Amino acid sequence: MPKSKSKPAAASTTPDISAALRKSILTTLFISLLLDLLSFTLILPLFPRLLAFYRSQPDNALLDSIFAYLNAFKSAFHRPISSRFDVVLLGGALGSLFSVLQAIASPIIGALSDRYGRRTALLYSMAGNIASVALWVSASTFPVFLASRVVGGLSEGNVQLAIAIATDVSTPETRGHTLALVGVAFSIAFTLGPMMGAWLSSMTLSLENPFMATAVFSLGLLVAETVFLWFKLPETRKTRTEEEKASQKKVDGRGLGLLKFTHLFFLLIFSGMEFSLPFMTFDLFNYSSAQNGRVLGFVGLLASILQGGFSRRAKASMVAKIGLVSSATSFFLLAKTNSQGMLYLSAAFLAVTSACVVTALNTLASLRVGEENRGREMGEFRSAGTVLNFWFPVTMWFE
Repeated sequence: MPKSKSKPAAASTTPDISAALRKSILTTLFISLLLDLLSFTLILPLFPRLLAFYRSQPDNALLDSIFAYLNAFKSAFHRPISSRFDVVLLGGALGSLFSVLQAIASPIIGALSDRYGRRTALLYSMAGNIASVALWVSASTFPVFLASRVVGGLSEGNVQLAIAIATDVSTPETRGHTLALVGVAFSIAFTLGPMMGAWLSSMTLSLENPFMATAVFSLGLLVAETVFLWFKLPETRKTRTEEEKASQKKVDGRGLGLLKFTHLFFLLIFSGMEFSLPFMTFDLFNYSSAQNGRVLGFVGLLASILQGGFSRRAKASMVAKIGLVSSATSFFLLAKTNSQGMLYLSAAFLAVTSACVVTALNTLASLRVGEENRGREMGEFRSAGTVLNFWFPVTMWFE
């Protein structure tokens, strides 16, 4: 029963790049991912007020139609659901829409990166993200804002491609340490992004779109990221001959199914929390965008500290187990939350969960997929999770 036999074999023990080039690629990847996730998190604390703004507009046929469907959905339940939850339910529906579009797009983007290269797929994904935020800049009406979310959901492939690139340039021994950089970027972005978004929302560039300042800043981040990637990121997917492919050591994929199930089960419970928490605080404590930004910033700050230390150094299997236990604890506490002190205690356990589970599961899964189809396989792994992101935001407002 030697332990080594239970470990999956890698397709190659060492990437065919120098240490200096590997360091340069990872630095580029970290900076670009940080810019991308800052842009993504700017909007999170704004959703409750943003949707309330669109609902207050007269003659909004599309939004009225959506509320008609949502009210029919509410009436299907035995217990009456108050109309004060309408904005919360609309937010859940938008979160679900974004997630299901990601679930459709992720395997396709991953497969394209396997065929045409990571760099090409990433730049095309960035073009879609820019188009999405450009629509948000001009979103004085709800239909335009909805279009921006649809385009964004279909083109968001940055995280999965970052994981594929980090996997391309790492060895099995350094995989966990390398992929933890993705988690660190997430944590820093969730520390700074919501607070920046809340602050920017206090600036009014247009009465027709009160959130334009945040949208313009988000667009600037994405444009800067795209230019940076164009000049700094080389292609990391090596093109191999048929002889080289045949000589490669096969990857042992045992345990990948269990990892997928664990990923699905975890996200069934935890998915969409970063989207849902502002609606919970909005309902319980009538939090403003700035107050929501502080809560999300607290989660991100604590998670970034853990990502920079514990999550990068401990074994991935141990990190995942600790994160799963923390997830259960956080939800138990959230169910009992009736004060702001309890809210922040729950948020601390959410931070531990955020810092541990997904990064560790991605690390373990990346060791069980082959080099040739890595982008598609990791895209499918991520896609399975976003399917559950589709369901959770819709149900987040039930007590």
